[in-house]
Parts: sequence; C-alpha cells; structure tokens
Amino acid sequence: MNSITNYFHLCILSLGAVFFSCKKEAEQAIQPKKENISESVYASGIIKSQNQYQVFATVSGLLKEIMVKEGDVVKKGSPLFILSNETARLNTENARLAADFADFATKDDRLNEAKIGIETARTRMINDSILWMRQKALWDQNIGSKIELEQRELAFTTSKSAFLSSIYRYNDLQKQLRFASQQSKKLLSISQTMSQDYIIKSQTDGRVYSIIKEEGEIINPQTAIAIIGNADDFLLELQVDEYDIVKIKKGQKTWISLDSYNGEVFEAEISNINPIMNEKSRTFKVEAIFIHKPPVLYPNLTLEANIVLNERKDVLTIPRNYLVDDSLVVLANKEKRKVEIGLKDYQKAEVLAGLSATDKIIKPSK
Repeated sequence: MNSITNYFHLCILSLGAVFFSCKKEAEQAIQPKKENISESVYASGIIKSQNQYQVFATVSGLLKEIMVKEGDVVKKGSPLFILSNETARLNTENARLAADFADFATKDDRLNEAKIGIETARTRMINDSILWMRQKALWDQNIGSKIELEQRELAFTTSKSAFLSSIYRYNDLQKQLRFASQQSKKLLSISQTMSQDYIIKSQTDGRVYSIIKEEGEIINPQTAIAIIGNADDFLLELQVDEYDIVKIKKGQKTWISLDSYNGEVFEAEISNINPIMNEKSRTFKVEAIFIHKPPVLYPNLTLEANIVLNERKDVLTIPRNYLVDDSLVVLANKEKRKVEIGLKDYQKAEVLAGLSATDKIIKPSK
C-alpha cells in the first residue's frame, strides 16, 4: 500500500514540475533584437536549361536511326534522328525521273523537227516569192494571164504565213519544254526538301537531355522525340500564386534552395514574368536567372524560392509568435502594449514603434 501511495506522490510531483516548467517557459521574457529582415513571396519551381525545347518531327514515319545519345553535346544543324518513309522515297525518285526526262526533252528531236519545218517553210516561201515576181514581170510585159499572177501571189502569201506559223510553233514548243523542265526540277527540289524533313536536326547548340522514342517506333508531328537545351546555361521556372503576382517585378532578388543542395541557398534575379495565368493551377510562370549558381545542374530539378520584396537592415525585431493580433505585445509585467509593425517574414517582425531595445516581453498565453 505504501508503494502505491509513494508512486502516486511521485506522479503528482512530476506533473507539477512539468506544469511549472511550461509556465516558466511561457513567461520567459525576451528583449527586441536589432537585425536584418526581409519580406518575401514564396514560390516553387524547377530548373530548366536555357533554350530548352522538345524535338518534334514535321512528317510522319518510322524512326530508322538515332544518331545521338543522352548527354551528347550537339551543334545547331547536327542530325539527330533519321525517319524512314517508303512513299516519300518513291515520290522523290519519281520526281527525279520526271526531271531527267524533261531536261532530256529540251534537247530531243522535237525541237530539231520544228527547226526543219521552219527551213522547209522558208524555202517554199522563197520559191513562191520568186515565181510570183517572175509572173509579175511577165504580166508587166503583157505576157500571161491575170489569173496566173493572182495564183502565184496567193501561193506566196500562203507559204509566207506557213513560214511565220512554223516560227511561232517552234517558239511555243521551246517555251513548253522549258516550262516542263523547270517545273519538273522544281518538283524534284520540293520532293528533296521534303525528304530532308525525314532527317531531324538540332535547332540550337546544346545537350541532348532526353531521348523519348526508340528505333522502330512510328513517329508523328504530335509526339516529342527528345529534349534538348543549353549545356551550360540554366534558368529557374517559378510558379507564383495569383495573389502575389502583382508584387513581383523584374530584377528582384530571389533566394533559391534545392533538394540536391540541402542546406545551401543560392542567389538569383527575376528576369521575366509571363503575363498570362495558368487557369488550372491559378499561378503565373515567372523566370529567374542565377547570380551565383550551383556547380552542377540538371533540368527538372525541383526548387523553392523566396522572392525578396523589401529589405531592412539593422532594425528592431521580435519573434512573430510574441505578437497578439499583429498589433499587441505582452510586457514582462503582464501589461499589454500596442506596437506598430513593419516588415514580417516567417519567423520575426519589424517593430516600428511601441517598443525599445530595453523593453522585455513574454510570449502570450494561448
């Protein structure tokens, strides 16, 4: 029985000690401290490579060959992927045959035949002209009949028209053949250009960060094949809440923390504000660039950012949990005093008026 009573007394004493300790902690007085404080906006985001983009094909086809590996550094215009499309290849071959034929046609017998026709018509015209002039000379000497003269004149007129028509036909044929040749060459050029679309090239100098497709897969213009971006320069893509976006301006200092660099903070600066809101997340995309960047970075690393709105140096501050309704403090003698508060961060608040560095305050009881 005595042991039970002693155990009960020990419990009472322990509870009393805990209560007294808690009460003492709650009533522990502190003094305002002079230190730096800043007001900031929180944002989450990811690391992106400068000029990062998804690689798309402009045509559909079979992924025949992957010419790069993830991590490779490429130059602008370097071939990345080769697509295969049998129909496109046959179209190019057909266009080449048509161009060769049309080019050959400009030198074939059709033009030579037309030239022979011109010479034949010219000879006939000259002959009819001579006969007409002879007949006219005889008529001037009252030799021959007028009907013969008119027939000779008509024959000359007809042969002259035939000669001129042969020249027109030759010129027209030459134009047709030249047009057909140029058109077929243009179609071949178009077909060859389209065939170049089956060789996908890099649009910028950079690094291949991801290859999404594998050889043998069907590719279409709606499906990304790879992700490429700058090999050395990175930017920070932040998501800022719609309630805070009006406070954000270009050039604002930003402190960045990354899970990959636990405990380290890096300085950045706001470089761009996207003016349209994402309706699903109700956030705005804000970009920043590192002032002092980590030694190693990769795209899509997650980050947390504090965008600095205002800063104060060497000002009087108190912990925020010592405030009552952001306007009152409890002095050591339990008296409440009204204070004027300035900047606030997550832990402390700036005191503009109502307290001095020698005043003592206690944490308000809950």
